[in-house]
Amino acid sequence: MKTPIAVLLLAIAGVSAAGAEGAPAQTADPALPVVGAAGGKADGVQLEKALQRLPWRQFKSVVEAVPKLRAGVEAFGPVGWQIVRDNYTRYPWHKNIDKLDEVQKKQLSELIEAAQAEK
Repeated sequence: MKTPIAVLLLAIAGVSAAGAEGAPAQTADPALPVVGAAGGKADGVQLEKALQRLPWRQFKSVVEAVPKLRAGVEAFGPVGWQIVRDNYTRYPWHKNIDKLDEVQKKQLSELIEAAQAEK
């Protein structure tokens, strides 16, 4: 399980080191809804997009507050956080988010909404 994530993170780091474009500018529409309309359940792709729109400091605090997401990054030690910092706006977080149960997705959604309100 950790190996595919490690390979993906290293591949992303390689693209970044090879002169890929810098982190894209934040979108002008920070008020996009985080929670889906269907029954109020959060969708992994919606959560991913909302998470990627956050500035780095808010992004990191949200990820640190969700144990499964934090563990996925911390499994690679300090270099894991550096790779994430360089690539968090392009990394496919929905794969990790889809592994969360509904309670954890709701918590993530609430954390993202709180971080968006802080902007």
